[in-house]
Parts: sequence; C-alpha cells; structure tokens
Amino acid sequence: MAGRRSTWLACLITLVGLLAFANLTTDAALDVKYGWDVRVNCAAVDAHVAGLDPYFVKNLKGTRLSYPYLPVTLDVFRPLCTGGFLVVHFRMVFVALAVLCGLLLPGLGGARNGPRDIVLRLICVFGAFVGFEWVSASGNFAILSGLLTAAALALLLRSGVKAGHDDRSFLANVAGAALLGLVMSFKLVFCPVLAALYLLPQPRRRKLILIAAAGLAFALPILISMIFYADLFSSWLLAIKGQIPNQHSVYLEETNPSLLLLVQSVADRAGLGENLPVVFAMYGLSVLALVLGPFALLAWRTIRSGEGWLLARLDRWLVDHPRMATRLTVLAMYALYLCSPRLKEYAFFELAIYAAILIVDLSPLALAAVLVVGIGVPSLMSLTGNAFEGGFGLLAIALVCFWILLFDFRPARMRLLPEAPLRN
Repeated sequence: MAGRRSTWLACLITLVGLLAFANLTTDAALDVKYGWDVRVNCAAVDAHVAGLDPYFVKNLKGTRLSYPYLPVTLDVFRPLCTGGFLVVHFRMVFVALAVLCGLLLPGLGGARNGPRDIVLRLICVFGAFVGFEWVSASGNFAILSGLLTAAALALLLRSGVKAGHDDRSFLANVAGAALLGLVMSFKLVFCPVLAALYLLPQPRRRKLILIAAAGLAFALPILISMIFYADLFSSWLLAIKGQIPNQHSVYLEETNPSLLLLVQSVADRAGLGENLPVVFAMYGLSVLALVLGPFALLAWRTIRSGEGWLLARLDRWLVDHPRMATRLTVLAMYALYLCSPRLKEYAFFELAIYAAILIVDLSPLALAAVLVVGIGVPSLMSLTGNAFEGGFGLLAIALVCFWILLFDFRPARMRLLPEAPLRN
C-alpha cells in the first residue's frame, strides 16, 4: 500500500507540476505587452536621476501608474535599471530568481533538502496561487522581496535549529531577522509577520533580540528616507494616501483580493460601506474567525498539557520541539501575511514562499489536497482563461490551503519525525 501511495502521489506531483509550467508557458506566448510595474519602477529611477519628483506620475515616462516604494529605494533600484536590460529581459531574470528562491528555502528542523523536497518547493514557488504568474506578467519587484524572504528564512530556520545555541549560529539568526525586517519595509502592511519570530525555538531573551533586530531593520529605510530624502518622503506620503490629484492612487483606486476588501464588499451590499468603524470591526472579526483564532486554538491545544504560566510553557515547548516550532513559526508567518489588508495578486508569490517550506512536511493526503487546491486548480483556471482579477478566488484558495496546513499540524505525527531538542 505504501508503494501504491507513493506512485499515485508522484503522479499527482508530476501532473500538477506540468499544469503549473504549462500555464506559465502559455502565458508567456501571448502577444501582450507585459511588465508595467518594472517600467514604472525604472521610470521612477530615471526621473529621480534627472532631478524630478518620481511620485508625481506626470514625471514618469511611458506610464500612468504611480511609484509606491520608499524614497531610499530609488537609489537601491538604480543599478537594476541602468542600461534598460531589466525592462527588456525581466521575465528571463525573474525565472532565474524564482528558481533561486526555491533552492534557498531550508528544511524544517535542520532536515536536508532531498530531490523530492526541492521539486515540491520549485513547483510551489512557480505555481502556488498563480502568484509567480502575476509577478512575471506585471514585472513587479515582489520577486526581489520573495528572494530576500527566502534568504531570511534560510538564515532563521536552518542554522538556528541545527546548531542550537551556538553564538555563530545565533548571529546568522540575527542577520535573518534583520533581512526579514528589511523586506517588510518594502510593503509596510506586512510588518505583523515579524511577530511570528517569537515562535522560533530559542530562549525568550534571544527571541526578543531577534524581534528587536527585525524591528530596527524595518524602521531603518523609513528613517533614512525621512532624514536624507525629506522632500521626496513628503511626496511619498501624499502618494500613498491618494492626496496627489489627477493621478493613479494606490490608496483609492487599486482593488485587491484581501479580507478587508471582501468585508468592504459585503458591507457595501448591506448599506454599511461608508461606516468605517463597522467595516474595520467586521474585518477584525473575520481575521479572528478565519485565520488567527483557529491558529491560536491550535497553539493552545499543542501546549496545554504543560505546567506553569502560559508564556513560560510556550517558551519551554518551543525549545523542546524545534522541528514543530519551526513549522509553527512559518505557519504563523503564512497566517499573518494572509490577514494583510492589502493583498495584491502578485503578493501571493511571497505567500507561496512560506507555503513552499510547509508543503514538503505534510502527510500524503494533506499534500495531495494542497497540490490540487493551491496549485492545480488555480493553474487550470488560469490556463483556461480565468485571470482571478477583481475577485476573491485567490483569497479563498489561500484560506483553504491554510486550513489544510493547520489541520495537518498534529504533534503526535510530528513527534515521529527526527527531533533534536535544543538545550541551554
């Protein structure tokens, strides 16, 4: 039976992988002018070099879209845009970076990446929630934040669990936390993900150091922009608040498949859309009911048999079960990212990065379910002409995958996996 199960699972992995890559190939063959985001970003860099304010769309050549990133990124992105190579060849570059994302991702609990794990991660990175398809079509720089996220997770999860409390290992953890904080400064709405660092299998003092390092790295680009790019920082604030008239506004015009917009849509139908306190209360309740509440219940059921205060019990359990703790940490990152009030279609690529770590450790049935729901179904729908734009299909798929990952987190099963408790 085990042999038959391995055979059908291998066939399913192959089929889903073919669907995902057939979708990307078909998309690439379409006669459409892609790359609107990379053109906006590089036009903003060119405007900044020319001494113009890049947050006013009238100063950006060849686009009507606005530039959303902090002012400091204009100089960070300048080497990428020099010569125009990226604008012309961004799809080829993005494929190479996505492969690198899949190869960088670590195993849980210091586990080595076998051929099966690498294949699963690559399929997830390229196919999950059609996130990479959106990144590739739009030319969005989410590919860069995805790459940095993968590198941060490699530093946080691999070295920390394998080397215990070794000082050199902990320095790698600090570097990973700082890198993750830096990534979150690209899109400020995702900063709650940093709270998941508390679930790492480290003593409390070290976890607080990691959170502090992530917080400082998150704040640093903002402070640099405020101090050294003061005029541009003011323009950036106006742009993201939608206060620059007669131009594209992220704040007012862009729709996204997030829980906040779903609640807003429901409130509009009920005639409550103009009542912001009601909308945000409904949003908070939906986040608790659909994501954070079930996650908190899972964590409570996992540690409730211990003794002592709840926080001390949690700290002790995390240190004694590093493999489960790292899985719980990544699952928390997935959950917090999913709760973001602004979750654009291309942002699902970064969500796929977290899912790619979790997918290889699933039981066979849960793995099959995630492959079908998270990769197979969206790839097939996109292949048949459904673009997932303007609706909440991607959100529903990501939520179903979250619940599958949640229900498959069984301490009894995870204890059968190799575990090396960390000791003081």
